[in-house]
Amino acid sequence: MDTSTPAVGTVERWAWDYVSATTLEEKQGPRPTPSVWEEGPPARRSLRPGRPPALMVRGKARKVRGTATATSRARVLHTFLHHELQAAELMAWAILAFPDAPQAFRRGLLRIAEDEIRHMGMYARHIETLGHRVGDFEVRDWFWERVPSCTSPESFVATMGLGLESANLEHARTFAARFRAAGDEAAARLQESIGEEEIGHVRFGAKWFGELTGGLSFGAWKAYLPPPLSPLLMRGRPLHREARLRAGFGEAFLDELDAWAPE
Repeated sequence: MDTSTPAVGTVERWAWDYVSATTLEEKQGPRPTPSVWEEGPPARRSLRPGRPPALMVRGKARKVRGTATATSRARVLHTFLHHELQAAELMAWAILAFPDAPQAFRRGLLRIAEDEIRHMGMYARHIETLGHRVGDFEVRDWFWERVPSCTSPESFVATMGLGLESANLEHARTFAARFRAAGDEAAARLQESIGEEEIGHVRFGAKWFGELTGGLSFGAWKAYLPPPLSPLLMRGRPLHREARLRAGFGEAFLDELDAWAPE
């Protein structure tokens, strides 16, 4: 596995620097993405994220549940912000890890990374209106504990786009309703806006999984999830069927996903 640093001025170097960055400023506002890609780059899979000192990374972070108080809502949004950070980093990681994937696929990863970084800013601004800031609450690098075990582009989109991001379609709707019930209309609309954009990210996963494997079926998708991940973690309750259908899932897939239970 090649661990060489990519050439300066390339997308690969941008991805490398973003994952490696150790300040909040670099994570939340990285330099603009270049337009130049490396010629024939090696696979670089060993890179792991830098962490700003302000982020309190724990092996097990507190569950996010309550939304009644400003602090509890800030904590929930802080967790979601960290999910966006990890997603942005992992899109950059995949650009480096899968250099032989179609160029259109890798360009799509870059666009999604940029979306996730923008979402981080949206969350950060509302957290500040609630009297807190990024770094006030502990976080867990759960995505990083699992996703780098993906060994192919197919496995990556199965886990991220069709898995973790698709579950956000349910979680965004659930928490928007909770924020609204707590009287925080701005947080509710924020969550709905980000949830709407996540549909495009899931659609990217559905499109490329189908193209890379020859079709999208529940059985094929489940087979590409790296152990110990399972469909149980890739859905909320109830399924947001309308959003998932718009993202490219079929009714039969959703029926199987809804009915799936561990053996």
